Amino acid sequence: MNERSIRSLLESVKTGNISVEEALEALRRLPFEDIGWACIDHHRQLREGFPEVVYGPGKTPRQLLGIMSRLMETGGPLLVTRVSRKQAEYVLSRLPDIKYHPDARAMSWVSPKDQVEETPSSNILVIAAGTADMPIAQEACLTLRLMGQGHRELFDVGVAGVHRLLGRLDMLMAARVVIAIAGMDGALPSLIGGLSSVPVIAVPTSTGYGANFNGLAPLLTMLNSCSTGVAVVNIDNGFGAAVLAAMINKGTVRPCQS
Repeated sequence: MNERSIRSLLESVKTGNISVEEALEALRRLPFEDIGWACIDHHRQLREGFPEVVYGPGKTPRQLLGIMSRLMETGGPLLVTRVSRKQAEYVLSRLPDIKYHPDARAMSWVSPKDQVEETPSSNILVIAAGTADMPIAQEACLTLRLMGQGHRELFDVGVAGVHRLLGRLDMLMAARVVIAIAGMDGALPSLIGGLSSVPVIAVPTSTGYGANFNGLAPLLTMLNSCSTGVAVVNIDNGFGAAVLAAMINKGTVRPCQS
């Protein structure tokens, strides 16, 4: 439930279109709803500005359908990450309004009443080292779109051909925040951090040969970056990087107080 829906509910009570008892029943589900195999957080959009995001792995198609159905009833946007084709086919056969994004391995839905409008500015730049890193980049881009954040994309510009990145320095210098996605050796975020004066969110991916250790090697490389202003999220976490980038771009990152 978002701010718009709560305002609408209160206005309906005020005008007499619904009873106080009906409004109370709707508000009882506001903090969370226990549906047996999940406790759905309907309050998250009010707290954090974006609804609960569903992580697909480990859930049966039926469980995923149940969670998504309940979230759709209370508004959107809805984002489900890391879904398999089997999960997507099951859900789409029962919820045809859902969009499946195979490149991002995700599903999404936006209520017709809550169409997301991207900001006209494109302050966020999503950079991927190689084509093999693009599923993670697409997850980040989809998340940014659902959060209403305009962005630009620069793919396949890894350090093996650094001239490809240097040839687009105009895009890099125009950004307010950069998401840098790389597997293999994971050197790209450090290079970007040395060229740019804005925050760089580094995303290690599990792309690479054996010594990549499914993303552990680039993760350690990024954590040991000598460039300033580089922050690192978990392996393959394009979603988490996009949320942080959106918070920085919106200016909602606040210093902690003690």
